Amino acid sequence: MSEPVWNQFLTERDKQVFAASGYGARGGFGKRPALLVIDVNYAFCGDKPEPILDSIKRWRNSCGEESWPAVAAIRSLRDKAHEKGIPVLYTTGVRREDNWDAGSWSWKNARNGEDTRTPATNVDGNRIVEEIAPGPRDIVVLKQKPSGFFGTNMASYLQLLGCDSVIVTGTTTSGCVRATVLDAFSLNFRVALAEEGCFDRSQASHAINLCDMNAKYADVVKTAEVLEFFDSLESGLFDLPKAPPALRMVKSA
Repeated sequence: MSEPVWNQFLTERDKQVFAASGYGARGGFGKRPALLVIDVNYAFCGDKPEPILDSIKRWRNSCGEESWPAVAAIRSLRDKAHEKGIPVLYTTGVRREDNWDAGSWSWKNARNGEDTRTPATNVDGNRIVEEIAPGPRDIVVLKQKPSGFFGTNMASYLQLLGCDSVIVTGTTTSGCVRATVLDAFSLNFRVALAEEGCFDRSQASHAINLCDMNAKYADVVKTAEVLEFFDSLESGLFDLPKAPPALRMVKSA
């Protein structure tokens, strides 16, 4: 088995402390999970795989080409969740056109005043990437702060669905993913992260935050293990939103 991605950043002292302190125990999956897809939109992925320093010229929040293997991993989880009838909840940002409601986001990035649409494509950065676009029975939660729970209906949707656990994917590992994980943990959900389905613009931040969350708040597991877990669940556990009826084709007279 390969070493965790964070081991390369830990000192020998760190490794000894984790081994002796008891942190990092496996919490385990719950019985009624939901899949959370955090902020996998064009603002964070760019509109195509390209090196991050090229991508951020147009998309200042882009995580670059490393976004796209994660999108593929998330798609495999999303498709399996759809097959088994497991809830899928997405988050993405929402902002007034005049940017007045940016609030504290205005204070820590010199490029925050830029239009959320990139001039080259006119694509709305908050739009979830087409490769994993939400289906008709999925839930999209709009948010303005890092956590998918803060100021949103996320917790009430999970309560309505009777979920006891969440599988978290998305971006950034050190930012909105971590904030969502901490709130889920604080609300007493069992939490797991699909490692290949999480990504960040900083390689070090990605690895160290996975390490810290695995130590205290969540299980960091391989995507393949989550897929096996989904397969083990009975189909039809959840009362999902009803999909709208398919449009009927009407022939002209």
